[in-house]
Amino acid sequence: MGAFSSLSEKLSHVFSKLKNKGKLTELEVKQAMREIRIALLEADVNFDVCKKFIASVSEKACGENILQGLNPTQQVIKIVNDELVALMGGNSSKIEIAPKPPTLILMCGLQGSGKTTMCGKLAVMLRKQGKKPMLVACDIYRPAAIKQLQVVGKNAAVPVFEMGQIEPNKIVRAALKEAEKNQNDILIIDTAGRLQIDEKLMDEIASLKKEFNPSEILLVVDSMTGQDAVNVAQKFNEVMDVTGVVLTKLDGDTRGGAALSIRAVTGKPIKFCGIGEKLSDIEQFHPDRMASRILGMGDVLTIIEKAQNAYTEQEAIEMQKKFRENSFTLDDYLVQFEKMKSMGSMQQMIQMIPGLSGRIKGDVEIDEKQIERTKAIILSMTKKERENPYSIKSSQKKRIAAGSGTQIQDVNNVLKQYFQMQDMMEKMKNMGKRGFMGKLPF
Repeated sequence: MGAFSSLSEKLSHVFSKLKNKGKLTELEVKQAMREIRIALLEADVNFDVCKKFIASVSEKACGENILQGLNPTQQVIKIVNDELVALMGGNSSKIEIAPKPPTLILMCGLQGSGKTTMCGKLAVMLRKQGKKPMLVACDIYRPAAIKQLQVVGKNAAVPVFEMGQIEPNKIVRAALKEAEKNQNDILIIDTAGRLQIDEKLMDEIASLKKEFNPSEILLVVDSMTGQDAVNVAQKFNEVMDVTGVVLTKLDGDTRGGAALSIRAVTGKPIKFCGIGEKLSDIEQFHPDRMASRILGMGDVLTIIEKAQNAYTEQEAIEMQKKFRENSFTLDDYLVQFEKMKSMGSMQQMIQMIPGLSGRIKGDVEIDEKQIERTKAIILSMTKKERENPYSIKSSQKKRIAAGSGTQIQDVNNVLKQYFQMQDMMEKMKNMGKRGFMGKLPF
């Protein structure tokens, strides 16, 4: 969650100063609100949005029941959390599916916002949900844009419909016939982008909207542009009446103000966010989970969802059985690395774990290459060695290190981590029967 690491750190600092106090005075609450206000403005939150947010929190936090309560600091944190959730829309918002297929999703946005790639990410997500999407190339002004969508479509394993640089409305008409023939139930239409909003761009999208009445008009904005992203969203919405916003690069080195301002300024929900470069790096936007991450309280539900997507039910059952029976081998350990890789980067996962998200700074680099080194070391072992790591002697370690291009110390570290993992899983057997750990596949 690169977008909010700095804000999260500052809010944690504000609350840490209040935590040891048995009671809070109104002056202490007001001082905390001033610091939160500065933190939000530094995160590039819209000024008017910030002003209303602080006023609402202050009014609720300065009530007598809060100030004289048994744990006033926790109550203040809850108020801030609830207001953050409300600020970002309250409830998560899904794709509106047409009563009669195909569902048309019109993707719009400025050039460079990541719109074409997001078309592919959305297609991948919908395909995993059992849909049969098709991408439609209506960015007719740049031949490279059509080629880019074709590449994205190939990587996403979804068809791409294109007719070259002709009128977009004609392309969509033909695409509808193609979709009916191939039973594609969702059309994701990639429209033209511009370096800035102009009349021609708006007229073109308005024409598509008028003729085809799409179920969704999703505006893709680059969250790294901060307040500019909010301004773009406001202008697009005024002309097009968009149905939702998609934020790209929410994992980047940005201040997160766009995510906290867009809903309040436009009244339109943030539906999805891009969290990485891979086509699988897309998440439905959940205001409550995002607020929890911002306040350093982690995001357990998203971890569970990622785990459930990475593991089939049968795989999870088999893995649980191996742990219970202490038959977990290095081959299984290798499989876990592959599954974890599909769940996202270690940096992203750590930011979602309660207790760690506030402690691990956003600028700490997790060595993703270590995973590849570990895989190389395990693959350099014989089948017998992988099944019984305890039998590996010094001479074997030397051979394994040479075969994987690593040092004997690296081999020792991998074995140590494996043994530690076995010990940890032994201790977690009883813990796994309750809480969120019981829902994870180990």
